[in-house]
Amino acid sequence: MARKELTASASRYTSRKIRGQGAGSQSWQARAYDMYHQVPEVRFAASWIGNAMSGSRLFAGRRADDGTIEPAPDDHRAAQIVAQIAGGPDGQSKMLGAFGKHLTVPGEGWIVVRPNSEVLSPYSPEDGHDWRVLSVKEVKQQSGKLTAEIDGEDVAIPAGDPDTMDPDSPVALRVWEPDPERAIEADSPVRSSMELLEELLLLNAAVKAIARSRITGRGLLLIPKGTRFPSSGVNGDAEDDLIEVFMTIAETAIRDPESAAATVPIVLELPAEAIAEFKHIKFESEFDELALRLREEAVRRFATGLEIPAEILLGLGDVNHWGAWALTSEAIRLGIEPKLATVSYALTQQWLRPILEAENVEDWHRWLVWYDTSPLRVRTNRSETALQAYDRGVISARALRRETGFDESDAPDAAELQQRADEQDQTDETEEPLPTPPNLPVDESEADPETLPASAAGPRPTEGLLAAADGLIWGALTAAGEKLRKTPACPRSERGKTRDIEAARLHTLLPVDSTQVEQWRLLDGAWTRAPEIAGRYGLDPECLTASLDNYARELIAAGVEHEYRLMPTVLTSCVGTPA
Repeated sequence: MARKELTASASRYTSRKIRGQGAGSQSWQARAYDMYHQVPEVRFAASWIGNAMSGSRLFAGRRADDGTIEPAPDDHRAAQIVAQIAGGPDGQSKMLGAFGKHLTVPGEGWIVVRPNSEVLSPYSPEDGHDWRVLSVKEVKQQSGKLTAEIDGEDVAIPAGDPDTMDPDSPVALRVWEPDPERAIEADSPVRSSMELLEELLLLNAAVKAIARSRITGRGLLLIPKGTRFPSSGVNGDAEDDLIEVFMTIAETAIRDPESAAATVPIVLELPAEAIAEFKHIKFESEFDELALRLREEAVRRFATGLEIPAEILLGLGDVNHWGAWALTSEAIRLGIEPKLATVSYALTQQWLRPILEAENVEDWHRWLVWYDTSPLRVRTNRSETALQAYDRGVISARALRRETGFDESDAPDAAELQQRADEQDQTDETEEPLPTPPNLPVDESEADPETLPASAAGPRPTEGLLAAADGLIWGALTAAGEKLRKTPACPRSERGKTRDIEAARLHTLLPVDSTQVEQWRLLDGAWTRAPEIAGRYGLDPECLTASLDNYARELIAAGVEHEYRLMPTVLTSCVGTPA
């Protein structure tokens, strides 16, 4: 796994005065929360990022000399500490989901950890800790004292020792995305869009007013003199005041949009010489239609200001399934993983390492909290893909059971396999022999026919395309093999021996789970030339990339060597999909 540069910030509330550990929301953050509650696009973006973060997994890792991160053994103290964060996987999922919203809207949040022996929470182990994720509006610092609002009550958080970590005392961690101009302050996508969102609120109000306005919607109906002007009965038989009529009808239309007052124009009588015929005057403005266009533009600009592809917010209606998969992968890389890195950095610096250091764990500074996003990248059609790959002989029966949701206990035993074989033999014996074909003249030439039947006349990959795709696959497996040598799948004591093995075939000797292909990023950057080759042969680049990527992943996970003869099957679905 490639090393990443972290730009996250985190601080622990201690007795020492440290810049950046101040609490309380900045002026813009309160307004950002208002936007979350008032603008549905903001809520959708924050919820999407939060839901995506909640689907990832935290684990303890060790940064090796080459920058890769190796998962800690289950019995290591670092793994035990990380496993207990937020009470386990369920609590970690909720914690990460909450930070997805906090880091998107105000740009920061707090983690308050208290011994459960004091809190007595039924949702945490009695000898464990109660973890709470709080917003900046729920944590306040006054006169050097920190107060957190938990379950509607103010809880005082005592200042911790700045030099040591006591996990048996309450701990408050501030986690934030630093502003590039002033790192002590938080930054977020919503902050840069505040004026745009204010404009969107005004446009929403304008559209609402246009929809509600009785006069703007239906206008005036002018009729010649002689037609009685409507009277409400308030003034007897006298004509009503025009302004009063306007106000009465407008109020009725707003109060009851389904009433006749909301659908019928106001009738106004004028002298006959003033109008030659009946006229309907509308009070519509050019701004009415302009407001709708401006609102759409504001939403689009806000979408481009997010840290995820704009199509996620605007909709994927014009994107095929290959494009949707690529956009989701890009959103995870650009919008989800950086925020996961922020939370992981905070938990590493302010929780894991201080505890390891206090317990005198060897190499405590090398252990860290890290994240795994492979569960977010698994495609929904893997079951069907696994069935097709099994029929083509690319993956094993074990891999097929895994991808279709079955485990090894569902595999047939030897007796059942023999019974099936016997039943198949009996079926073959009882089948009636095929009728003897008529004695017709045939062409016994071994040359390929110049024409094919309609059922076999579909497009086939050209030799050039097969060679180019074969080269891409081989290069991808070679790069994956080089990375595989540096993963836990290849122990350090055995890495020297693997130098004599061709890198493209190394996956056939080392066990790799399907999730580890993504976790170790074995195929990252493998398909940069796929769009160029797709353009050369008139194919859809997304289809070609996805087909090659899926095939390579199945080979690595199944431990099967690549064969050139399989390339036509891999490419068939894309040959009929022009660019």
